[in-house]
Amino acid sequence: MRVDGALRVVGKYAVALAKRVGVHVVATVSPRSRDAVLAAGADEVVDRTTADLLEAVAEPVDVLLNLAPVEPERFAELVALVRNGGKVVSTTAFMATPDDAARGVTAATVFVLPDRDRLAELVRLVDAGELTVEVTRRIPLDELAALHAEGAAGRIAGKVVVLPG
Repeated sequence: MRVDGALRVVGKYAVALAKRVGVHVVATVSPRSRDAVLAAGADEVVDRTTADLLEAVAEPVDVLLNLAPVEPERFAELVALVRNGGKVVSTTAFMATPDDAARGVTAATVFVLPDRDRLAELVRLVDAGELTVEVTRRIPLDELAALHAEGAAGRIAGKVVVLPG
């Protein structure tokens, strides 16, 4: 399984949950996130800033979980990473092409609605120490605009808590 955007909130949990069930995980992150994504359980790490993302993985993956912003014209490149009969799941709007379908590749764009039972299970795993939430920084609310600019530039690593007043 390949996870693009592996150190985003959902990505880190996807890596950890996949490892819990024995999945080999290839994570795509920036260099500063390498150690954190390995600690989350990734087996391999691809540097998204320098690597040719198509050549960085030796063989096609069964599942590609894309959690990073992707320009629509790059989706064909991402789907090329998936083996015949594989699956692409993305949080960026995406549709499989007829060529993808001919290879048996299915694709889905995911929009998640809250589910009490699933959220309760995640809370249980966090409480048990099986999943971790790492807060890397706390900032006052009046610095929110600067934080937003950092996020837009892709410079936020980890989880940030915004404090009121």
